[in-house]
Amino acid sequence: MAIMHSRNPEVFDRVHQIRRVLLIILLLNVSVALAKLIYGLITSSISMQADGVHSFFDGAGNIVGLIGMAVACRPADAGHPYGHGKFETIASVIIGLILLTTAVNVGREAVVTLMSGTSTAQVTWLSFVVMIATLCINVGVTLYERRAGKRLNSEILIADASHTLSDALVSVGVIVGLVFVSVGITAADGVIALAVSMVILYTAWTIFRQAAVTLSDKARLPLKEVMKIACSNPGVSECHRIRTRGMPGEVYVDFHILVDAQMSVQEAHGIADDIESALKSEYPAIADIVIHIEPDTDEQRQEDSTFTGDFETSGSRADSQGEDDDVR
Repeated sequence: MAIMHSRNPEVFDRVHQIRRVLLIILLLNVSVALAKLIYGLITSSISMQADGVHSFFDGAGNIVGLIGMAVACRPADAGHPYGHGKFETIASVIIGLILLTTAVNVGREAVVTLMSGTSTAQVTWLSFVVMIATLCINVGVTLYERRAGKRLNSEILIADASHTLSDALVSVGVIVGLVFVSVGITAADGVIALAVSMVILYTAWTIFRQAAVTLSDKARLPLKEVMKIACSNPGVSECHRIRTRGMPGEVYVDFHILVDAQMSVQEAHGIADDIESALKSEYPAIADIVIHIEPDTDEQRQEDSTFTGDFETSGSRADSQGEDDDVR
């Protein structure tokens, strides 16, 4: 017998909050990108242009995120019984691909400039004003987006915050490069642009790595803790086949429990409800729980033993390994 509990309605409110944050960040990123790109073209500074392109793709990433979240907020349907939440992760992967493409293009342009020795970058006091002003905006955006990402357990906001932070660090490098160019070391413009491409490349890698955790269905909760909570119920003699998956803000859990073979369906259902409440109290990110109830008999224990040979997910008091993300 399996008890399935419905999707947490708070998930939908979370998605709408994420979309609002992305829209605000989009407007700021576009403003920053235009300032850097236009002035970089005016002064022929390849490092400023590279930084402007980087900021422009921050905005493009926000648009991808908004589209992804528009799909992610759709309720579960027959074709997507677990909902559309992973479209948020897919959107973050697209952001990573955009960054990867940007890194290659910026790096190639920097190498060409360095090898040809034809840098014509010009530096004025306004160059520093533009870069310092946009740097301050980027730092503010990063702090705001990262706080929102942690509060909402959003992969896409955290990924985008990392993207924006890399933009801020790049801006610092560009400012240093402008100082060198202003004293006649024009090669610094190409060197900084090349460094920019490396930072962008690393940012893309961190986004891909985080997305892989979700897309590969890595366990999201410590199995040992889930087992401990389930087995703390006096009506449960054993808990096994514990599986968790999903995203940081939307976790799905299923497992089996053994109860007295003479227990009524109503009593067993009550135990499942109690376990569900305890787990959701400990881990608010849980969106859905499926509990399979089995009679505690020798035959059932023998049957269950065939499912737990590959990885430890069972026991009444035994330890179970759980090194996964804590999403409390």
